[in-house]
Amino acid sequence: MLRPDELTAIVNVGDDLELHGLHISPDLDTITYTVAGAIDPERGWGLAGETWHAMEALGRYPRARAWFNLGDRDLATHLYRTARRAEGATPTQVAAEIGAAWDVGINLLPMTDGRFRTMLVLADGGETISFQDYFVRLQHGVAIEAIRFEQDGCELTPAARSAIERSSVVVIAPSNPLVSIGPIRALAGVDELLSGRRDSVIAVSPIVGGHALKGPADRMMTELGIESTVAGVARLYAPIASTLVIDTVDADLASDVEAAGMRCVITPTVMSSPDASRSLALACLAAGR
Repeated sequence: MLRPDELTAIVNVGDDLELHGLHISPDLDTITYTVAGAIDPERGWGLAGETWHAMEALGRYPRARAWFNLGDRDLATHLYRTARRAEGATPTQVAAEIGAAWDVGINLLPMTDGRFRTMLVLADGGETISFQDYFVRLQHGVAIEAIRFEQDGCELTPAARSAIERSSVVVIAPSNPLVSIGPIRALAGVDELLSGRRDSVIAVSPIVGGHALKGPADRMMTELGIESTVAGVARLYAPIASTLVIDTVDADLASDVEAAGMRCVITPTVMSSPDASRSLALACLAAGR
């Protein structure tokens, strides 16, 4: 196994938002808390053993956007990030500081230091809303007709670019390919970087048995005309990755993955325990070497 400091995670920031005057980076914080062993295991976000007194008090005010919950201890992370950003620190610098404070060991890199926002166009009426409005306020219970990325000259950070260029293996995690991986790919030059080293880029399917294990990836794919199967995932990733890792329940679709132009590796992909997660990681590393 690799040492933690040999691992780098390039993280989507399209979900970031400014709320209550605070800079909030949900994906970075979720990874930080998870690797630190502090995540709430039931919700899959926020801190275990959290309390919610601040949010309860905020709910008293009619114009407060209290639909986006921030736990009392989690607020400290957002207060720190906001203060450091006001002092001129970049998101990359702040992510490193927060990761070090939580002793995560791995290198956590936001994909860009610019302002990048993922927006969803609703199928009913064509209204465009932010990702968090869709995901949290509306509980991803509405259909979409398009995904748009708002970016003001955003670029892949030099640290993230170096990580892609120098890593022996690049693993695309089993996150939503449209709104978690898609924003990273939307940055100029990212697909070119990945396709240039395609043989050592390994993707893990987030779709198992035709469904997403968590979140709306399967419904979003269907709504946008993409087949919600490992074959549909393969067609999304074939230009940038040579191999797709799929779960054993989808073994009968291996030929469809190969027809899309990807090598197929079949192994348990549901990370139901630390041992299962470790086995999947080892399979991904082996596939890329």
